[in-house]
Amino acid sequence: MTAPDPAAAPLLQVTDLAKTFGATGALLSKGVQVRAVDGVSFSIRAGETLGLVGETGSGKSTLGRLVLKLIEPSAGRIVFDGADVTALQGAAARQLRGRMQMVFQDPYGSLNPRMTVGELVREPMVVHGYGGDLMRTRLESTLREVGIDPRMAARYPHEFSGGQRQRIAIARALVLDPKLLILDEPVSALDVSIQAQILNLLQGIQRRTGIAYLFIAHDLAVVRHISHRVAVMYLGKIVESAPRDQLYSAPHHPYTKALLSAVPVPDPVLERGKTRIALHGEIGSAASMPDGCRFHPRCFRARQAGAEPGTQAASWRGLAMPTACLQQLPPFETVGAGHQAACHFARLEDRFAAPHAVQQPPALAGAA
Repeated sequence: MTAPDPAAAPLLQVTDLAKTFGATGALLSKGVQVRAVDGVSFSIRAGETLGLVGETGSGKSTLGRLVLKLIEPSAGRIVFDGADVTALQGAAARQLRGRMQMVFQDPYGSLNPRMTVGELVREPMVVHGYGGDLMRTRLESTLREVGIDPRMAARYPHEFSGGQRQRIAIARALVLDPKLLILDEPVSALDVSIQAQILNLLQGIQRRTGIAYLFIAHDLAVVRHISHRVAVMYLGKIVESAPRDQLYSAPHHPYTKALLSAVPVPDPVLERGKTRIALHGEIGSAASMPDGCRFHPRCFRARQAGAEPGTQAASWRGLAMPTACLQQLPPFETVGAGHQAACHFARLEDRFAAPHAVQQPPALAGAA
């Protein structure tokens, strides 16, 4: 995989992006606010793929929709290709959407079953005022680019397999020749062999066109295969970000270590001897964030540090934990070249190591 120029200016720059929703149901009368995304900053250069990983409920999909302005941010700034996205309205915002597109997780649910493939792929061009000859040319060339025979344009989505439907969804997103594609779990509903085909397709398109990807997923093997850099998200915040190989070989945040430890190893001997880092409990609620570090209720490192003699510790649910973890949100600081992490102990890897060595996740079967 060819890495983009690290000195190039960012195509997308997101700064302190936040989204707060009002609670529903029983919490509505209490005025509870749900902080789905809370002060997130990152950048993506042309030709680069940023992988965004985290458990369900971490805010990944909300972040993708915020970047595209499918939902309005509560705070923060989004600059895309030199334009302040957060300030755009009306026609200017619609024009910008032609250069930023999204591919969703469920290809069948994202395609209107009453429209033919040709109508589905032509629709964005109709909205943006393309002429008839240009529409016909772009329709045929884009379908070929994603591996769909243009002669199938008169068929309906239900006549295609899941992998073919996702190719059609990608064609619909690519037909306007965007500079950025936001891919929200684009292969999670597909078989592994089909996943590899779609990932190779996306990489080939990126090499030919220089398009940038924000690739949202929970499968670390998939993210490793396609990404140049990886950001790990937990409860609305990015807790670690690094070049792909650096993050997978030397993770600093305990949450990243736990995620990597859960990835199966294809060698049965190594797999039997591997100890998984157990995360206690489920991911917290964005409606009731814990004080201090948001990860401390599940963090093995905080428990190790709190058990050390002489450590300034406090009791949390009967567990000794450093007061910093319980009271202070850790800063997002540099821990290596291009590597940032938000942990009070991120610089003390040797002292507070994971309970076992983190195994490298395998490359995706069938992927180049």
